[in-house]
Amino acid sequence: MASPHGDVEQLERFLLRRGVGSLTADRHRCIDCDRTPLVGERIHVYERRTEIVCELCSQMRRGAPLASEVVRHSELGHTVRLTARAA
Repeated sequence: MASPHGDVEQLERFLLRRGVGSLTADRHRCIDCDRTPLVGERIHVYERRTEIVCELCSQMRRGAPLASEVVRHSELGHTVRLTARAA
């Protein structure tokens, strides 16, 4: 029979792996270096729309990208905007 301490450690490891897996599943990664581009960094699309290339790896590519854009923060559009000042 397993000790209660061992069961707690297994549960902690399981929850940690699941949490890290869910965080990395939603991220875009560079097709060349597998790095997650930082907020404010430019990403480029060369061949397929789902495959991006980071700013660092784009320097090694010869052709011009099909599209380029700046990486935005995940909270973009979810902030409160001041539209009118109170008297």
